Amino acid sequence: MRSTSITANITVFLAITISACQPVTSDDKNLSSKDWSCVVQDSPFSYSACHIDMQVLAGDDYDLQLFWQDNNKQTFLTFDTLVASLPSEQTLAFAMNAGMYNQEYAPIGYTIIEGQEIRALNLNEGGGNFHLLPNGVMWWDKTGVVHITESNALAALIDRDAISVQYATQSGPMLVIDGDIHPAFNENSTSLKFRNGVGVCDNGSIQFVNSDEPVNFYTFASLFKDDLNCSNALFLDGGIASALYAPDIDKHDKKEMGVIVGVVQNK
Repeated sequence: MRSTSITANITVFLAITISACQPVTSDDKNLSSKDWSCVVQDSPFSYSACHIDMQVLAGDDYDLQLFWQDNNKQTFLTFDTLVASLPSEQTLAFAMNAGMYNQEYAPIGYTIIEGQEIRALNLNEGGGNFHLLPNGVMWWDKTGVVHITESNALAALIDRDAISVQYATQSGPMLVIDGDIHPAFNENSTSLKFRNGVGVCDNGSIQFVNSDEPVNFYTFASLFKDDLNCSNALFLDGGIASALYAPDIDKHDKKEMGVIVGVVQNK
């Protein structure tokens, strides 16, 4: 009888521990943990990831948004400032830095927020990670369908008026392009940095990943391609700019950044 009692207690303990790692779900919304979640993993390297199913974004409970400045044209800079600015009927489920920026924290790539163009599509050649071509754009329309598209391909769509962009953030390089790792990446590269990126994946989810240890581009891209099954993925930034807000897994970076991408829950 004692061993049975111990086993039962262990089972209850494990159930409580596992449930604590899942997002809190309100009874009135009746959402399951598969809709979105944040996790910490240690294989193939240490990383933190948050995902949300695309179908969830088509509803009214959650929105994927980009944030840069408030109504007074003041840059949010930090997750804390953004959280404090949200109306009382909204909460920030998770967020991360959304791309590269200049010394004034303004985006250097194509940026559209609520249908307004902040920065034109940048097709220039140059140095640095942003210009390690091909680079790309994460964008979505009012339906919440998220795409990651190579920059020149997106330019062609824009020229034909084939798309209506509500939000967009451009960065580079692409990590995964139609199922293939960026051709310039070297598996044996010794350039190891903290990195963050986003992928649109085969199961209909968007995966936001922040490495918790320094990795090279090839290793980071392989995670999206092989482990998360993302056909297209985009590097957002790295080093001191890599930042994640995910209170469910106790991640709350205090860094300053430019544009922020986040999932907002509407109460």
